[in-house]
Amino acid sequence: MCGIAGTYRWPDGKAVTDRLTGVLAHRGPDGTGQYSHPAGDGEVHLGHRRLAIIDLSETGAQPMVSDGLVLTYNGELYNAPELRAELAAAGVRFRGTSDTEVLLEAWRRWGTDCLPRLRGMFAFGVFDERTGELVLARDQLGIKPLFLLRRGGGLVFASELKALAAVSGGSLEVDHGALVASLLYYWVPDSRCAFREAEKLPPGSWMRFRPDGRVERGRYWNLRDVAAEARAGEQPDLAAVIEESTRRHLLSDVPVATFLSGGLDSSYLTALAARDRPGISAYTIGFRAEDARFEAMPDDLRYARQVAERFGVDLHEIEIAPNVLDLLPEMTYHLDEPIGDPAAINTFLICSAAREAGVKVMLSGMGADELFAGYRKHLANLIALRYQRVPRPLRRGVSAAVGRLPVATARRGYRSVRFAKRFLSFAELPEETAFRRSYTMYDRQELLALLDPDLAGTVEDVLTEHADVYRDNDLDDFVNRMCLADARMFLPGLNLTYTDRSSMAASTEVRVPYVDVEVVKAAFAVPGDRKIVGRQGKAVLKEAATSVLPREIVYRPKGLFSAPLRAWMSRDLAPLVREVVNDGVLVRSGLLRREALQRLVAEDAAGQRDFSKHLWHVLTLEYWYRGATSGSGHGSHLAA
Repeated sequence: MCGIAGTYRWPDGKAVTDRLTGVLAHRGPDGTGQYSHPAGDGEVHLGHRRLAIIDLSETGAQPMVSDGLVLTYNGELYNAPELRAELAAAGVRFRGTSDTEVLLEAWRRWGTDCLPRLRGMFAFGVFDERTGELVLARDQLGIKPLFLLRRGGGLVFASELKALAAVSGGSLEVDHGALVASLLYYWVPDSRCAFREAEKLPPGSWMRFRPDGRVERGRYWNLRDVAAEARAGEQPDLAAVIEESTRRHLLSDVPVATFLSGGLDSSYLTALAARDRPGISAYTIGFRAEDARFEAMPDDLRYARQVAERFGVDLHEIEIAPNVLDLLPEMTYHLDEPIGDPAAINTFLICSAAREAGVKVMLSGMGADELFAGYRKHLANLIALRYQRVPRPLRRGVSAAVGRLPVATARRGYRSVRFAKRFLSFAELPEETAFRRSYTMYDRQELLALLDPDLAGTVEDVLTEHADVYRDNDLDDFVNRMCLADARMFLPGLNLTYTDRSSMAASTEVRVPYVDVEVVKAAFAVPGDRKIVGRQGKAVLKEAATSVLPREIVYRPKGLFSAPLRAWMSRDLAPLVREVVNDGVLVRSGLLRREALQRLVAEDAAGQRDFSKHLWHVLTLEYWYRGATSGSGHGSHLAA
């Protein structure tokens, strides 16, 4: 895993590429490389920061140059052994054992046709010295990031947005559409970018830049089509598919460890990994006792210990009692865009601890909830369909009664009341609106009340985009429609993004065996009524896991890979919340309305509603915006 960067026909390209590569140093502390060559009336410069995981020798170094082709690549190919064998049988001679060389030779032989054959996570740039063309490509599911900036016929690209911001001399303008989207979702969808001129290369696509200035785009893999085809196909042996994916994801020349929360997804992967690698290490987190009590958090540690003991796993427990005030600006810098999910802090702290112990590669259970309908929102939306059949007077009575209940007292929070209020906020809405409301931060009216009135049109655009993505499919199955929307928006926009940035900030690679093209195909071949059975989400995955795990782990209540936000907000962060709400840059600039924010704080403090997540996101947005508008390039604001 690495950091990649480069310029194509861009003024002062060499110095810019050096600077881009420097900003990405945390992604690859094991080595750095640079390549330059004429391209049309300009030059191409490719940069690379290396995190050495496969073929630790110099034959794996990048940018890799071979017979007129040059590659700078970030990722892992889990089917590299098969591709290598196929290419070798066709007469290709390899110098080393890296997957980088396999990718380079696959590109030479098949060009863009090699892309659908790749199984892994990747973003890369490949330059052809003979034609002067540069092609950028990104993996099928958007696991690895690639940002680009085009001006005139020139291009700058990098693994992280902060690198582009650093070389643009503060000239990048904040895209208000992305800010509105981030307020709605608490993350920025993959289709948008926090800076106006910058863009993200979409998952499953490539872009070719020619020396005459022409640009060509292509799509080699589309999740919507894959889901439709899978639905029409055979029912897979899910346990076998997941087992095979996990085994492939262990491919490494350095030690691999796992995240182990004690929940189903990470326990299943850890158990499978331990079969293959006896004595494998796993990392888990606990919280300060008073925080866990205040939040009424389930004791996940107990389950993690049980799994570790049963499978001979070397478990490392990390207590999260972070100095949140210091970590908030640091995480905001590393995340690149305003992302308000505190789970990013957990990932960063776990990866930092693993890295200190000499571990460079971690396996995560990310993706199983999206693909197999494991979130509360999936079940809640199904229940909402039934709730809509309850007579209206009865529904009104329930709504009034729940409305009067507090979500917290001074001593503790009430999770069941929080869930009930959340459920009633969307239970009577049409399908797409209800699904959106079940996981976003505000409804349309609340969002409009919070923002500068000039952004009303932007709010409509953001809501329309959600509706368009949600409806863009031919699936006749409600549960799979939700899973498809999640796999296209929530997974790349939030979970894969914070996982990549938080882990790479600690110079650690995280692999996601559930977010694998074969597992995804298998997931969409399963009908929705096998994913949610009764009140049981992820039923089909639980069924598969019982072949390895004890039933009390498989059928335990769902844990939360989150943080004790209410506790942090009411204690550690209370003064900061007051300052940002009353006198923050977002309020002073008129983007957010002071009265609306003050109302959130007052209702939260009174225990009537739980706005801790909303206020946490306002803090992350404030810190991000300060850095983005300070004029000195994003990331110089750590002391802001």
